[in-house]
Amino acid sequence: MMEALKPALDLRHVARSFSEGAGRLDVFLDVSIKVHPGEIVALVGQSGSGKSSLLHIAGLLEAPSAGEVFVAGQNCTQLDDASRTRIRRIGIGFVYQFHHLLPEFSALENVMMPQLIAGADKSAARRRAGELLQRFGLGKRLDHRPAELSGGEQQRVAIARALANRPQLLLADEPTGNLDPRTSDQVHGEFLRAISEEGVGALVATHNVELARRMSRLVRLEDGRLLQD
Repeated sequence: MMEALKPALDLRHVARSFSEGAGRLDVFLDVSIKVHPGEIVALVGQSGSGKSSLLHIAGLLEAPSAGEVFVAGQNCTQLDDASRTRIRRIGIGFVYQFHHLLPEFSALENVMMPQLIAGADKSAARRRAGELLQRFGLGKRLDHRPAELSGGEQQRVAIARALANRPQLLLADEPTGNLDPRTSDQVHGEFLRAISEEGVGALVATHNVELARRMSRLVRLEDGRLLQD
């Protein structure tokens, strides 16, 4: 019998607190969640509820005040900086509200970059980048720099870049929040389809509940707790 795939993300009793004068500010307490390969989980909550902090902890950019973080079955809670960086580079993809593309490089080169940094062969990186951009309908825009692309096209390139290294986990923070409603809906659909095709587990923070309900399931961060919807 085949062993079940390990969760792409497994947060166990995670908390995040900050010192505030003589007291303490609790952003969230005792958050536990599993995201499985091929599953797309929407994370909703009001501004200031801690969604970005939770994504930072899941992406090993920030240490939790308590609890444990597992990525693809590996406990990352006590790893040193070099080990965390290695896992972020290969095992985790990030998509933000703003694309953060490198302006001096073409769309193709932007998607090649994380692969080259991870040690991929240049020809293989070029082939993978081209395939991803073709999937997002950008086959004729490979040599265009970000300034020559529309907002929707720039975000498509950013999503392709996040998937370039075939991560086990993808984290997205308002990935279409900077786009007009029509473009947002179109890019969001392409985003969900690409994640499903890649079989990656994804945790996506969004204010758009309508878009959130198109994902596998929805969880809500409210009053420091994570609620299943």
